[in-house]
Amino acid sequence: MPRPPRCRRICGVPQVDTFCPNGCENTEPILLTLDEYEVIRLVDLEQQTHEQCAAQMEISRSTVQEIYESARSKIVACLVHGKPLHITGGNYRICGGQEAAHCGRCCRLQRANMEKSGKTCKGDSIMKIAVTYDNGQIFQHFGHTEQFKLYESVNGKIVHAEVVDTNGSGHGALAGFLM
Repeated sequence: MPRPPRCRRICGVPQVDTFCPNGCENTEPILLTLDEYEVIRLVDLEQQTHEQCAAQMEISRSTVQEIYESARSKIVACLVHGKPLHITGGNYRICGGQEAAHCGRCCRLQRANMEKSGKTCKGDSIMKIAVTYDNGQIFQHFGHTEQFKLYESVNGKIVHAEVVDTNGSGHGALAGFLM
């Protein structure tokens, strides 16, 4: 007896759920499930790896691969044969921005709200970068710098920059700034 499939976590239903080429009104549609839609959206649109997609949807990487291949073959059939595509059904649960306490990750709805307020989501890649600084330029001696310019980067984008004094302590002050 096979194991029952896990319920796949998706961020929300698509805004458009039907695509139909001209002149295909009487043609049998191809059904793309919401979990297939979510995998295509995460992998092809958001450029996530299969591993990242699996973590977000709370399924295995091999399941993502199977869903991805199925979804692509359906989309190709629609394009090549001129059939309508309906996005519906599947084994899923909608996050809708309400599951942060349960799953510990942000969905796209939460991420958009957090970015507007300048906050970050758990699991985001946060990096602080310190550059020696003097009179608006990079200073060449790390141990004798009187200022650092600190950059904060979230997922590869600079979100904050500030110049801070070392109060004469050079690189010894750096550890406190970067914490």
